[in-house]
Amino acid sequence: MARISLEPRRSLFLRVIEWYTRRTYGKALDPVRALGHHRGVLFTDLRLETSVAKWKALDEDLKALATTAAAASIGCSWCLDFGHWLNRTRGMDARKLHDVPVWRESDAYSPLERDVLEYAEAMTANPPEVTDELAERLCTALGEEAYVELTAMVAVENLRSRINSALGLTSQGFKDHCEIPAALPPTARTTA
Repeated sequence: MARISLEPRRSLFLRVIEWYTRRTYGKALDPVRALGHHRGVLFTDLRLETSVAKWKALDEDLKALATTAAAASIGCSWCLDFGHWLNRTRGMDARKLHDVPVWRESDAYSPLERDVLEYAEAMTANPPEVTDELAERLCTALGEEAYVELTAMVAVENLRSRINSALGLTSQGFKDHCEIPAALPPTARTTA
């Protein structure tokens, strides 16, 4: 349950944004409604998302895996729900999206995809646990521009997921059922 009302003051700005999200996604988005309590925060968030949508150096599937891994690490069911729906809509393999929280046990991923998933989790850890070896493998495989974009995408997803989780936003029903499968505890990961 949301920790803040999803019925902010009905300004013209908010009504226009809600109209756009209904037209684009079929419903008003809860994060928009929550951030609608602060026009400056909502406006800045929308400008950020508009800019991020223009980044094209990183493969879309790798970007989706990275953001999904970050959202799963944080436990943001809203981000997992919306991200699953958005990426399935553009044709991404459903199994790859579903298995992200348990990617170490899944055979759905290539070595590069596994590195991207590991990187997203390592960046999301507090404090971050990115190793020089992992960063070098990704920079070599992707190139510097795509590597920087990957890093920024994980950071942006951390912003999204942490805001949504802190505000108590949960799955909005974009995907029929959006669960966060339990991942192995960190100690089991290193021994597996």
